[in-house]
Amino acid sequence: MAPASELETLAMLEKPRINQVLVRKQERRLYLMADEIVVRSYRVSLGDNPVGHKLYEGDKRTPEGSYTLDWRNSESDFYKSIHISYPNDTDRSQAEAWGQDPGGSIMIHGLPNEAGDLAFAYIGLDWTNGCIAVDNAEMDEIWQLVSDGTPIKILP
Repeated sequence: MAPASELETLAMLEKPRINQVLVRKQERRLYLMADEIVVRSYRVSLGDNPVGHKLYEGDKRTPEGSYTLDWRNSESDFYKSIHISYPNDTDRSQAEAWGQDPGGSIMIHGLPNEAGDLAFAYIGLDWTNGCIAVDNAEMDEIWQLVSDGTPIKILP
């Protein structure tokens, strides 16, 4: 898929109904979808160890699979955050088999609140502990367009 600037996107005269968020980890892209139409596309940063599915808390991997965006936090340590419903039952069982805790604070979020003049240094790098990060202006847009309860699919 092409970057948002190269896509024909829906006119924003009225808020489009986003019914799925799609993340392609290998592409480092997050797509806001209205049915099969890409409404917006963003470059993302992933966990420090981005290849493969999250196995346990602290592995710095971003999960893969189908989840739900289930709640949001405007007062997080990062510029706004929307929670991903990781871990599911399969994730819990998998971590338990490793004798580990699956973790659970996986979010889509903006930059660290203390980034200040160094915000530019985060762009294009994988730096999170397993979350999906965008810049703050993009987070504002995602915050407005995506409702709680929206499915998110995270692909390798």
